Amino acid sequence: MKEVVFRCTGISVVLLRTVDNRVETLLLKRASSIFNHAWCYIGGGIEEGESAVEAALREIKEETGLIPEQLYTSNKLEQIYNPKENYIYTAPVFVGFVHENSEVKINSEHREFLWLPIYKAIAKATIPGADEILTFIEKHFVQRKPLPYLLVRKEG
Repeated sequence: MKEVVFRCTGISVVLLRTVDNRVETLLLKRASSIFNHAWCYIGGGIEEGESAVEAALREIKEETGLIPEQLYTSNKLEQIYNPKENYIYTAPVFVGFVHENSEVKINSEHREFLWLPIYKAIAKATIPGADEILTFIEKHFVQRKPLPYLLVRKEG
């Protein structure tokens, strides 16, 4: 029997900002071989010697130029099955809050970006499962104040 293994070699990050008392989430349109033209949130690999939190902060900076004011672990995992190599890719999902006036500077991995109310982001997200993660984030980080023990980094 050949086992399906789990590999956790990356992270995902949902960025949120509040504008006029409305919470918006950042979606990025991919411009790479993986998920080309897909609308999604931030994702990337964990580099040698990095923790997942360090990878999340690096990927946020690389993909958007942003530095979150607060970064939380969502207590949720993203997962994708790779049928060619017979493994399940898992990634911890983080939630970052950025200042409403923060300027997004996307890198070459993306074609464009949008800040959307979360219900519109749920509808626009392309990758299967992203809608479930965004719905979870909406319930636990938008409709409610995030639980303090989930905070992994705060600026200042």
